Amino acid sequence: MRSARTDATGNGDDRGLSTVRTLVVAVVVMAAAVGGAFALGVVGAPSVVGIENRFGEVTDETTVIESELVVNNPNPVGVTLGGLTAEYGITMNGIAMADGTKEGVEVDTGNSSIPLTTELDNERIPAWWVSHIENDEHTELRVNADVHSSLIDREFSTAVTRDVNTSIIEAFRTSEPKPLNAEAPVVSDPVLYLNRTEADWGAVDNETTEVEMTLYLHNPKSYPITISEIGYDIRMNNISMGSGEAGRTTTIPPGETVPVEATTEIRTQRLDDWWVSHLQRNQVTNLTMPFYLVVDLSEGGAGEQRIELDGYQRTVETDVFGSKNDAAGDGGDAAGDSDGSGDADGSGSEDTATPSDTTTDDGTRTPTPTATPTGTPENGTTTDDGGVLG
Repeated sequence: MRSARTDATGNGDDRGLSTVRTLVVAVVVMAAAVGGAFALGVVGAPSVVGIENRFGEVTDETTVIESELVVNNPNPVGVTLGGLTAEYGITMNGIAMADGTKEGVEVDTGNSSIPLTTELDNERIPAWWVSHIENDEHTELRVNADVHSSLIDREFSTAVTRDVNTSIIEAFRTSEPKPLNAEAPVVSDPVLYLNRTEADWGAVDNETTEVEMTLYLHNPKSYPITISEIGYDIRMNNISMGSGEAGRTTTIPPGETVPVEATTEIRTQRLDDWWVSHLQRNQVTNLTMPFYLVVDLSEGGAGEQRIELDGYQRTVETDVFGSKNDAAGDGGDAAGDSDGSGDADGSGSEDTATPSDTTTDDGTRTPTPTATPTGTPENGTTTDDGGVLG
């Protein structure tokens, strides 16, 4: 016997199927209507209006980057976007450093923050360093953010850049004369003067980074002095980055100043270890290079002597994402003394956020908002740190 709710002709089953078909059609029509509304401009298109980045936990292997995308939905309450996926990527001088994806994102009316966590593989740091040195200690850090809606089949994008500059080579330069003492009983000090030091980057690759130095040494004695060896140890946050002997045997006549060339090397593959220490110290590095000279003072009666020098030291500070200024309330410029010669600008970061265009499905290009330096994004303002190692 048929159910009491079904008539003899089976119209009850037909009505059930008809209801399902009606619901499916309604959903399709609603999706098409929403998509059409976006296309016609009746419903406003969401956009990425802010990006914030900061460094999180750092280990020997990875560096966590914590980010927030600020998405603006100009539509009234009750308009849902549905099926949002956020994609995020960071490049430094064109080298991919970190990327991530977050699906199932919901956006309310107005501004909504989308938290993202990505990991940077520290093994990529040496490759970035090579590009940074080859580019005269300049890095263009680019942040790309894309939000895709499956409901309306559109993607909303923004890209912001930040210039990161350093002056690490200044750590190897001096301009103030230094007396060099042998502390030998039979000769009076100083036996030499280091008048100044010039330095430039030499060859750089994934194995070594050369620092080509020229030491201008003056001999105040009445007899020639021969330098047979120059030794060095480059340290960054007390991590030995390279050590060895540099230069060649050079004789300095009495009363003369002679340029002595010496090429030192930083081991590029150790830079990922330095990177960890740099971030653990809030993006601050203390660079030192103690060195020594072996000189022949035979004509002065002292024979061969080894002269130790305190060497070069400098503090280099960076602000890669531009977020340290807001937190510390200072100017964010790097500062460090090089043998009393003055302060070093180890950052030189310049906020030059550059907006990208968003391409709609009908081919129209719509410019995204220009980033402006600020703190936490509010009312659709893009922060300079998200537009960005400064």
